[in-house]
Amino acid sequence: MLKALHTTIQNLRPDSSKIRQKSPKWTIFSMVIALLISVPILTVVFSIFTPSGEIWSHLAETVLGDYIQNSLLLIFGVSFGVIVIGVSAAWLITMCEFPGRKIFEWASILPFAIPAYLMAYIYTDFLDIAGPLQTTIRNLFGLGIDAYWFPNIRSIEGAILIMSLAFYPYVYMLARSSFLEQSTSLLEASRIMGYSTWQSFFKVALPVARPGIAAGLALALMETLNDFGTVQYFGVQTFTTGIYRTWFGLGERPAAAQLAAFLMGFIVVLLILERWSRNKISNEKANSSRFKRLNRFKLKGFKSWSAFTVCFLPVLAGFILPVILLLEMFFSNLSHLDFEFIELAFNSFTVSAITGFLAVGIALIMAYSARLNPTKSVKLFNRISSLGYAIPGSVIAVGVLIPFGLFDNSVDAFFRENLGFSTGLLLSGTIFAMVFAYLVRFLSVSFGGVEASMEKITPNMDEAARGMGYTFSKVLRKIHIPMMSGGLLTAGLLVFVDVMKELPATLIVRPFNFDTLAVQVYRYASDERLAESAGAALMIVLVGIIPVIIISRTIAKSRKSETQ
Repeated sequence: MLKALHTTIQNLRPDSSKIRQKSPKWTIFSMVIALLISVPILTVVFSIFTPSGEIWSHLAETVLGDYIQNSLLLIFGVSFGVIVIGVSAAWLITMCEFPGRKIFEWASILPFAIPAYLMAYIYTDFLDIAGPLQTTIRNLFGLGIDAYWFPNIRSIEGAILIMSLAFYPYVYMLARSSFLEQSTSLLEASRIMGYSTWQSFFKVALPVARPGIAAGLALALMETLNDFGTVQYFGVQTFTTGIYRTWFGLGERPAAAQLAAFLMGFIVVLLILERWSRNKISNEKANSSRFKRLNRFKLKGFKSWSAFTVCFLPVLAGFILPVILLLEMFFSNLSHLDFEFIELAFNSFTVSAITGFLAVGIALIMAYSARLNPTKSVKLFNRISSLGYAIPGSVIAVGVLIPFGLFDNSVDAFFRENLGFSTGLLLSGTIFAMVFAYLVRFLSVSFGGVEASMEKITPNMDEAARGMGYTFSKVLRKIHIPMMSGGLLTAGLLVFVDVMKELPATLIVRPFNFDTLAVQVYRYASDERLAESAGAALMIVLVGIIPVIIISRTIAKSRKSETQ
């Protein structure tokens, strides 16, 4: 009888498999989104087979070698910098007790608020021969300009330093997360075997944390290869500067697309290496189950202040000093400030808000489609849609403008031949093209947050709502969206901030006479008039604080679990 009753209840309960079979439109949505998002990437890939005439052979003979060499030097230099800074800070903050440790838990991610190109402009102004630092040195010691040597910030070494300061938080956050999740039994066993603290770190903790470190390093290197403002300002020839120069300087779109494809090859190699590193250590990580936390080492005297210094210097150089210098520029040049940045702020806020809203809406459709139809095909489409974040903005910009240009030219030719008038540019050089490029670039940022929020909602709630006669759309509107409001807002804000700071894609795709805060800072810095753009630069930094606050809240939550 109990079995019959159970069967009856099961028959009355909505069958999730039937629900999935009756919702093909959500799968179609995912397919359409994936196809649209993949157009720029496929355009760049297939550009390899497009004839580019003699320009490609000219580039190969003259500058391609420099692009490859400088990109490799940046990769190796920034890798060393972010690993040394990020892993050291993560280990000390996680495993040691010293003055200021709790502050450094969140302060170590503050450099996220300052884009690398903005940091490059600020430090160049500060360290230049006419800057305040060298001027003070000459005045103090009575030296002439030729009487001393000072390192040149405008060099590839300077670019490596700036990018290491700007991108080390990627490695810090993921390395710290890995250290927090490690089993204490492994570290305790290493102590029993007579390992010192540093031996335990290098032989036990570091190998187990390697997947997290590799993931953070991959993100930092993708941002390094995406950078345009820093390398262009420092005169370092890389693929991003080459794409911009070939597109606008030489007017050779096929060659620019092929350079973009070359750069995308670097990204693919990075992703493969990161995946290989993660898979290689998967068995070790699986065996490192979590138990009680290991008591932190209480550092005293010289060791405690050494740890403080190691954690403080990156925060000082990566956030505190740049903000102080920027504020000094702003207040000391109020009479010369270009207050056009207020109008440009409206432009930046507009495109950022539109992109953030659309990115969250599209990500919601993608995540809900995967929830209703968790098939391999839907997951594949969603993964394709999330590829953009791994692709540099300059590559995506080229991939957007080529098909948009072909569409505009085809429509214009048709109307000229049949109706006798020109339609002009319908898509290229429009706000629509900008927003589309941003969506391709940052959709994965919103999708990750939306998907994580949706996974927290139990499927039983969907079944209960379907049993009450709700349609799939109504379940999403009435159940999921209200419960996910915090996650949706966070995802939208993250996209908003990323769009505000984006420079390479904006420079290539933006409409004529449509500037943003990032473009104004770049333009004035290129003209050696950074002080006049201090208002726009400060606006970017203030907006950049938003993701720092969000990430800090996440760290605060992890700290609670750490003490349990």
